[in-house]
Amino acid sequence: MCMPSFHRLKKKKRRQGRGIGAGDPPDGPHIPLRIVWDRAATISHRHRPVSIRIPTVGNSETSCASRPQIHSRREPNPAQNFPANPSRLRSHEISPAPAMPSASPSASSGRPADLVSRLASSDRDVRLRALREVKNQIIGNRTKKLAYIKLGAVPASAAALGSFACGVDAGVQAVVDAGALPRLRRLLSSPDEKVVDSGARSLKMIYHSKLAPKYDFLDHHNLEFLLSLLNSKNENVTGLGASIITHSCQTSTEQRALHEAGVVQKLVELIAGSVSQRDPSLESLTAIIKNNHEVTSKIVEFENGRALNLINKFTIDKSPRTRLLACACLIAVSKTSSRSVEDMGLEIKLIHHLLELLEDPGQVGDEASFALSSLIEEKEDLQKLALEANAINKLCIHLQNGLSCPKRLQGILLALANICSKLEICRSKLLALQAFNLVSDALRHDCTDVRVAACVCLRSLSRSVKNLSAGYFMNETVIIPLLQLLHDPSISAQRAALGAISNIVVDFTKHQSNFIHCGGVKQLVELSMAMDPVVRSHSLWALKNLTFLAESKCKEVVLSELTASSLASLIRDPELAVQEQALALVRNLVDGCLQSIEYVFAENGIILDAMGRQLQYAAKAEIGIQGMYALSNVASGSEVHKDAVMEQLFQHGGMNTQPFIVRFLHSNDNQLRTASVWVLLNLTTICPGAAGRVLKLSNAGIVSQLKSMANDPCLDVKLRKKGLADCNYSFSSKQHGELLWCPANYLGLGLRKFTVPNLVF
Repeated sequence: MCMPSFHRLKKKKRRQGRGIGAGDPPDGPHIPLRIVWDRAATISHRHRPVSIRIPTVGNSETSCASRPQIHSRREPNPAQNFPANPSRLRSHEISPAPAMPSASPSASSGRPADLVSRLASSDRDVRLRALREVKNQIIGNRTKKLAYIKLGAVPASAAALGSFACGVDAGVQAVVDAGALPRLRRLLSSPDEKVVDSGARSLKMIYHSKLAPKYDFLDHHNLEFLLSLLNSKNENVTGLGASIITHSCQTSTEQRALHEAGVVQKLVELIAGSVSQRDPSLESLTAIIKNNHEVTSKIVEFENGRALNLINKFTIDKSPRTRLLACACLIAVSKTSSRSVEDMGLEIKLIHHLLELLEDPGQVGDEASFALSSLIEEKEDLQKLALEANAINKLCIHLQNGLSCPKRLQGILLALANICSKLEICRSKLLALQAFNLVSDALRHDCTDVRVAACVCLRSLSRSVKNLSAGYFMNETVIIPLLQLLHDPSISAQRAALGAISNIVVDFTKHQSNFIHCGGVKQLVELSMAMDPVVRSHSLWALKNLTFLAESKCKEVVLSELTASSLASLIRDPELAVQEQALALVRNLVDGCLQSIEYVFAENGIILDAMGRQLQYAAKAEIGIQGMYALSNVASGSEVHKDAVMEQLFQHGGMNTQPFIVRFLHSNDNQLRTASVWVLLNLTTICPGAAGRVLKLSNAGIVSQLKSMANDPCLDVKLRKKGLADCNYSFSSKQHGELLWCPANYLGLGLRKFTVPNLVF
């Protein structure tokens, strides 16, 4: 058959395209010509020999009769020689090359071997496209499936899934949402060791994320599966089992279940194994013993202390990561069984080990400060040891050098906060090193966790009357960023800022005006109405400390911003912590001159009435303590004030309900009984209306209750009760002379006034 000339084909193509806009056929988009060189074609002196295959539109093939008479040849597999989407060629752009053209890089990308290699690419987009292309090729094609399996596509695909989840929470969520976890678990039962290995590595990457689903250890089948992982000879599989424990073990019930199943003993064995087994096993062992005295004691006693000695040995391992994990495990032991760690003399060694690990420039150095912070938290003796080990100096050096790494900066600030939380000498040391500016600068850091850590550090530094009196904190470089944090989008940042503010507003040198002028009171009042109950409670705590021993002007500013009705509403808040702080704020507001007491009588006595109603149904002792001390301050005023307090003691609860003060006098809480006696003492101090109040109290059975408290175990209660009993005796004997006993430190008319700050917020 003679080959049709190129011009005839071109003319025929032109005829076919008439009437079609933009060169597109009516039944679909234009599909370019596929041009294949035919070595067998007769060479013309005018035209180079070509073999042209006219493409079809859609899935149907055009019959030979409907085509131009051209040399017929099967189209090559595009996966082997051509790209899946070849560039559009016009009919006159025919390759002049006399030899078979080689495949371009894009053309070879469709080959199975190339796709499998692309599954291992470091580029996530390349891996994703490769996975999609493999999926498209194997759907409904048994031959292709077998071919890809032989080429190792299954392990490569599993590894690709793990790579998507590695270090990217969005990737983890996508893998989990796609239902990949059950499929990856099934790979662990494959007879192919490479498939098992890839599946285990991918699952480990997923379980390193907080977004991975929690594993139910209380399910018997799940526990058996976990033990099978830990007993595997494949190190990646045992590491997977340890990673699942670290990620999911959180409750004491889960810890106990794992211990009873023999998991702890198996982990101790794995610690003595290879590095790939040792590190995840140390981490999972820490998760099992954390804050669990029962399980920790079993670890300590395991084979006469073999486990503890083995863990201690790895604190000097050559691997920094192993040393850190061993230290973290021993810290978890010390939290619940400190005696065993003390007996081995490990605490000072742990401090030195962790300070050395701070020098590591990588992740270990970032995490070492968190471990140190956990070790010395709330332990004054260890904080002193850390000071002696020059920890503050070293941390301050790293504070200057670690500003570029948010996590390292956060850990250093928290470690400094814990070292300075109890000892004044530590606070003085930090301030002497001129690190205070670095701490205050961190309040403006871009990272939320760093801002929170800076607030915690400031809170610890401000637990000092000396530092507060020096006015370190009442300047704009501290106040303004703290107030800005009150509007931070992060609730944790708001809470932390309120914690720092609650300390720095305690005024011993009259610096409160700076805080007020910066709009601090207004912002605290706004947050006292916040939706978050912790924010409400903490803002009231700050207002309470702001009014501690404050001048009348400061109290007036607070109450004018807050209003009496809003304060009464907060006293009735459904959250107990909010009720307590609201009553404590009233306690400080009514301290001082008689004019201060008038605050609770604003708006027809709405605050005083709310106090009485809330005390009648007080759900915890702390609410009763703050309320009774507030009433005691009111009762230290004029006759009108005393009668108003008496009315609150008896008017709430109905006819058959005893006054709440009777219930408080029976309380097991020493402070609540003391506060109640103070109220009675201020009500019955000799004054014109005292006799009538004593009679009313006697008729209610309160005097007889006081007599039964002669041998109260609390010395403070006994002293206050004795003064009250002597006062009552003088009235009953009509001896209206001087008071037989008067408690010390009275203010005003010989009556005690009570205020309450709290620096250890």
